[in-house]
Amino acid sequence: MLGVIFDKENEVFLAYSHILKESKIVHVKPFTKTPLKLGDIVILKVQDWSSYPRKLTADVVNILSHIKKPSSDIETALVEYGLSDTFPQGVIKEAEKYPKEPKKEDLEDRFDLTKEETFTIDPDTARDFDDALSLKKDENGDFHLIVHIADVSHYVKKGSLLDEEAYKRSNSTYFPGRCIPMLPEELSNGLCSLKENVLRLTVSVFMHFDSKGNIKNYDIRRSYIKSQKRFTYKQTLKIIEGKLKNKHEKTVLLMVELCKLLQSIRNKRGSVDLSLPEVSLIIEKDQDPSGVELIEYDITHQLVEEFMLKANETVAHSLLSRNTPAIFRIHDTPSDSDSEEFYALARMFGFKLKKSPTKQDVQKLFESAKESENHYQLCIAFIRSMKLAIYSEDNVGHFGLCLEHYTHFTSPIRRYSDLVIHRLLFEETLEKKALKEIAVHCSDKERVSFRAESSVNLLKKLRLLQKYLNNDPDMEYEAFVTKVKHFGFYFEVYPLMFEGFIHISEIGRDYYHFDDKRNALIGKATNQVFNPGKRIKVLLKQVDFITHDSIWKLINSQKKKNKK
Repeated sequence: MLGVIFDKENEVFLAYSHILKESKIVHVKPFTKTPLKLGDIVILKVQDWSSYPRKLTADVVNILSHIKKPSSDIETALVEYGLSDTFPQGVIKEAEKYPKEPKKEDLEDRFDLTKEETFTIDPDTARDFDDALSLKKDENGDFHLIVHIADVSHYVKKGSLLDEEAYKRSNSTYFPGRCIPMLPEELSNGLCSLKENVLRLTVSVFMHFDSKGNIKNYDIRRSYIKSQKRFTYKQTLKIIEGKLKNKHEKTVLLMVELCKLLQSIRNKRGSVDLSLPEVSLIIEKDQDPSGVELIEYDITHQLVEEFMLKANETVAHSLLSRNTPAIFRIHDTPSDSDSEEFYALARMFGFKLKKSPTKQDVQKLFESAKESENHYQLCIAFIRSMKLAIYSEDNVGHFGLCLEHYTHFTSPIRRYSDLVIHRLLFEETLEKKALKEIAVHCSDKERVSFRAESSVNLLKKLRLLQKYLNNDPDMEYEAFVTKVKHFGFYFEVYPLMFEGFIHISEIGRDYYHFDDKRNALIGKATNQVFNPGKRIKVLLKQVDFITHDSIWKLINSQKKKNKK
């Protein structure tokens, strides 16, 4: 267990531990090896839990780092969430035994697709390229799309040390400026990565669409390719906008055309396009954050995602048509209460919704809200109303995508579930019991990675906010209310996408009461209303790296209402 030393009472230190669910305070005995300091991040060992949560006492096993060091953020998360940035020596040796390039015998019984026009589209910083694209349009106006995915299963054999370690990790974990990979770099960034002008082994999904984007037939084959170009999203966007000339321009524009057809079909099913920008923290060499970059979900991101969605859906269909037991990516319907809360917010913003909206009604709502000032708030509220997607051996469909069958196939470099799907396509069958065990494990590990990533992202944002506070204590932040309780309200600072809280006692001098029907706090004297979606301005007063808390002040411009 990890803790951060924050106080001392006589000879006993007090540590704060995020992992504890109730009281997070731990009484720490003096460390004999090195004197403890306030802010030390320590590894603790609890000898007796019987008195918890009333009191908990622990010994210090080791001093990991200090909370003031930005370099401690990821290292702390690795220890706290049981992740590792190094691979066992046996796993490294197994990865190193493979040559830098595929051998001649590896190409046997595979489709030679090296003459196909093929390229990758990825972020600027990407190093593991697990997907590439090819697209043609025939004389009838039909589209022929090929999605090529790195054939990781050719190298990571079931029961090998590589396989055992990949299963243990189950996925890559992405921190700001750093990736903890599922596979060693020799494979993830080397032999399995679909680099430019390099021969690579792949699994290719051939999809034939009519001129309206409806799939006519498909095929899935083991193959080998040679990607002709490594495009970034930014470069691809310039080609689409006519700002960059390239020999692949015609194909890129064809991809935009097919993407829009597929989006239209998906939208008619009721699948919602949220198109939210991604907040990317800018990290310096010392792991200190220096700012944020908003990455827009533009057409380049959309077309790659659309083609990957279609490939995943097609593979799921293939496995089901063969009655092959598999792992599916499922997404259950949201609870009635969560849905009603979202509908109420949409109606409060002035959007018309019938009593029991269909998926298509919700999709139309977001289409009409795109130019609204409340679009972002609606997107966030909709996401929060959803249940989490998980892996399962039972196919119950995917609510968010409005699909009856869906799986994960397109990222075997960074997801173990995808690696299993590759094996099921060609070389093995598994009983449902074994698939269930893998599905549960992958879902659990995905949540662990998510919590670790969220923890580091939060701490990095707190460090950035502290910088802003030091530079300008009077800096005002634009925000909007996300959730209202009887004791205060939560808000989100945009574009940092940071959640803060203001207690009811800090709103102002007025007396505020909670109106359950309006889901709002209402001032008695001012009649000021705080409800979800309300835009506010806030001032940052204090940041605490130890508790991950922040203290904010509302910039209140309301005056008392006139009494008649």
